Amino acid sequence: MLKFLGYTLLFIISIGICPAQRADSLLLKNYRPHSIYKIPVTKITKASHPVIDMHAHQGNVKTDAELKEWVKRMDRFGIEKTIILTMLTGAGFDSVYKAYAPYGERFELWCGFDYTGYNKPGWSQKAVKELERCAKLGAKGVGELGDKGLGEVFSKPVAAHGMHIDDQRMKPLFEKCGQLKLPVNVHVAEPMWMYEPADSTNDGLMNAFEWRVDQSKPGFLGHGALIRTLENVVRDNPGTTFIACHLANCEYDLTILGRLLSQYQNLYADFAARYAEIAPIPRYMHQFFEKYQDKLLYGTDMQATDYMYETTFRVLETKDEHFYAIDLTGYHWPLQGFGLSDAVLKKIYKTNAAQILSRK
Repeated sequence: MLKFLGYTLLFIISIGICPAQRADSLLLKNYRPHSIYKIPVTKITKASHPVIDMHAHQGNVKTDAELKEWVKRMDRFGIEKTIILTMLTGAGFDSVYKAYAPYGERFELWCGFDYTGYNKPGWSQKAVKELERCAKLGAKGVGELGDKGLGEVFSKPVAAHGMHIDDQRMKPLFEKCGQLKLPVNVHVAEPMWMYEPADSTNDGLMNAFEWRVDQSKPGFLGHGALIRTLENVVRDNPGTTFIACHLANCEYDLTILGRLLSQYQNLYADFAARYAEIAPIPRYMHQFFEKYQDKLLYGTDMQATDYMYETTFRVLETKDEHFYAIDLTGYHWPLQGFGLSDAVLKKIYKTNAAQILSRK
């Protein structure tokens, strides 16, 4: 019997399940509350309208068999098309494009910018040529570009430390994106919890500790400064469509994003991988989605599982209360449904994305 219990304990530890623990010895990372409320629970197995997922990556799909399984899952959940933000150029982009090409309209591949030699004369012109090459091959957009404070670091094969999105060296690339009708997905900053002290006062500590931002490095731009770089590039390139992904990481004060969406016709925002950050304030978010319904885009940016799709749809479509998705989101708090109107759901699921992808 003791031997059996020992094997059971080892099994539990090996698969990462946290057994119930006493409060006086509990680690925050192992906190897994279960709701006791006997309230309505809605299981959504398919979106209420056809969906275009505007924010996904290729990282979790390694084989053609996994790609086929993803397509089957998209069919089940009503996902018509998924945008793959490869962040790649050169041979890396070519390889990923080749893998997805057999699936036709189900996927759309976006490339990155090639920052090789960005500190040398003539870099902009070389980067524009690579952008044109990727577009000729089949790239339909650019992204996800990314700056968490120290420069553009997401695109491969090299990062551009110290060069931010509004740098004048970047302008020829954004102008070319406008000419080629390539939308640009931009990641600036991180959620505000990641800038706050990682201590007992931080209500997003479980996620914030893992994704905390090191603000001590020379040349670091803080949250507000990065939002200004986003505004600068959107304002200075009116012929190019920009998507501020993750709600521009302004979940803590969405009036910041709201002002930008209202002021700039060429700016949209996706809310990929930010469901947990906004689900604690469902009434406010309902109003925000209603007000900016023509500017918001559905995206996931999470591994494509049944549970992931079900949770995103549940947050958007239902009025369910106090449900947890800790292993999906990294936060300990419960989520709440927004109960968005049918008209708004149609727009954020597909209509707004289709308008961008039509490239008129």
